[in-house]
Parts: sequence; structure tokens; C-alpha cells
Amino acid sequence: MRAALMYQAGDVRIENVPDSRIKHPTDALVRITASCICGSDLHPYHRMTTDDGPARMGHELIGIVEETGAAVTTLKKGDLVVSPFAISDNVCEFCRENLQTSCTHAHAAFWDGIEDEGGQAEAVRVPLADGTLVKLPVAPDSELIPSLLTLADVFGTGYHAAKTAGIIPGQKVTVIGDGAVGLMAVLSAKRLGAEQIVLMGRHKARTDLGREFGATDVVAERGEEGIARVRELTGGHGTHAVLEAVGHMPAYEQAVGVVRPGGVISRVGVPQFEEAPVGFASLFGRNIRLAGGPAPVRAYIEELMPDILEGTINPGKVFDATTDLDGVPAGYQDMDERPSLKVLVRP
Repeated sequence: MRAALMYQAGDVRIENVPDSRIKHPTDALVRITASCICGSDLHPYHRMTTDDGPARMGHELIGIVEETGAAVTTLKKGDLVVSPFAISDNVCEFCRENLQTSCTHAHAAFWDGIEDEGGQAEAVRVPLADGTLVKLPVAPDSELIPSLLTLADVFGTGYHAAKTAGIIPGQKVTVIGDGAVGLMAVLSAKRLGAEQIVLMGRHKARTDLGREFGATDVVAERGEEGIARVRELTGGHGTHAVLEAVGHMPAYEQAVGVVRPGGVISRVGVPQFEEAPVGFASLFGRNIRLAGGPAPVRAYIEELMPDILEGTINPGKVFDATTDLDGVPAGYQDMDERPSLKVLVRP
């Protein structure tokens, strides 16, 4: 079968690899019908060394179950399923607390920790299939597939930012980052009833989509100028919640600058730094809370799916380009250079 492999920074190739197969009784073999390139895939695309490659890529997928291990009880051949980016049994102590990213029985919680598997491929072996996979009540060619695919990561991640921020109706919210996760955070803040949503982003096509998703204001400025603009828009105090969807230190510094006293900063952008100010002058002195983390998207799929099925929301609009497997290397380049927001892959 064919799959995407990253050899080093900027070097993604489509190659023939050994067919995925059942290895454990709890596995399922899934033929992939839709996947995508994630903004977090661009981190290794920028800095991976040859020592770390080649690595299979992709952690968001929809597909058809082709085979199940002997211990799998909730799935059968022919089921259309969506897979979150984290593997979980969905029954352990942490999973029951809706923290599937810390599942005690997932030896490799994330797809990039599973040897010789990845979502940008023709097929994949899914460990702990009963807990990880969720059946979809649509056909593989449904027009809802792009939106349902966002449940694998990007929508659930944006929702996690809003959820852990504790957004309630009437609040003011700032979203930092106009990538796909940031736009999903806008959609999620709107869904939870935020009254004012300030989107900090500089790319008009993306911020226009952010307005469609619910942003009331757009701030293109960065740094101190951007902070001052957000405070001007929010009566001088800043916002109750800041959803940081970038992961770089300047974004965190903007978050500290625009959050109001007693507010919360919720971070879901994969952090590219370890040290961040949390002391008296930054968070402690203003009673600001810090939340977020890798989203347990499995916990949100059943909650968010009905709105997609009913047509209430259309998160699939974040996909502005579609390609097949052969086009994946160019898709990485387009997302890196910004012509594309998020690339849908149809193997």
C-alpha cells in the first residue's frame, strides 16, 4: 500500500510500504477514505532531522473497517468510522474522566507514537479499536465527510480550548491564531454563547471565515499594538477568556496581554517552548488561570456530531484544498507557505 513519509524537514514522499495488518486482538484494520494534513504536521516539516526520519505521517482519518481482531466487539467489517488523533480504550479511569489523551492502556497515546502507521495512507491499523473508533451514520461519499473529519482533531481541539476556558453565555473571548484550530475555537466559543469574539489574525480569507463562524471583531496587529487594540475593543479590561491556538511564545505573550483580571488563558496550540511567565507580574497577581492541553477529542465526538448531521454548523469549511495521496507533499508546501489553510486528502 502507499503512504506519506517524512524524511526530514521539507521532505515528504509518497512511497510503497508494507500493508497494515492486525497485530493484536483489540486492533481494527481500516481502509482510509478521507484524511488531511494538520497544522501540527508543519512542526516536523520545519525541523525534522534525518535521525528522526523517515516517519509515517497523519493522525486524522475517516475510513471503512476491513477487518477486526478477535477481541473487538462493537465494530464490524463495512462500518464507516472516524478516528481521533489519540488512541484510547475509553473505559480506563482517565477515559471515564474524559481525559482519553492520558489513557492508561494506550501504550502510544498519539498516532505519531505508533510504529509504521499513519493517517496519510491507504489503510491503517487502529489499536484499541473499540474505544478509539466512532461509527458514523453516513455513507463514505456523504457531503458531510469534511465536517465529520474535523471531529478527529481540529474541531475537537478548538472546542477543548473553549471548554477548558469555561466559556459561558455573555462573555468576551479572544482567539489568537487564524489557522484551522483558531477558526474552530471561534466556532466553539460562539456555540457556547460568547457575546464578543475577537479573532487575532492577519490573513483576510481566514479571518473572513472566522467572521462567518462567529467572530465579532478582527485584529490584524500583533505584539503591543495588537494587545492595545483588543483592550480598546473590550472596554480597556481585556477578555474573560483567551484561546491560544498557535503555540509560539509571542502568541502566549499576547494572551497574557489581553486577558482580563480573573480570566483564563486556554492553550491548545502545540507549545514550541517550555518556559512561560506565570508569576506575580503575569498571571498570579491578576488571578489569571492557565488551562488547555492536548484535546481529548474522543470525549467530544458524540457531543459535537449531531450539530454537523443536522446542518447547524459546517466546520468542514476549513478545508480549502483537496488532493489525493500523490498531492500530499505539495499540500504540505502549500500549507506551510499559506496558500492553503487545511488540505483534505482523498486516497
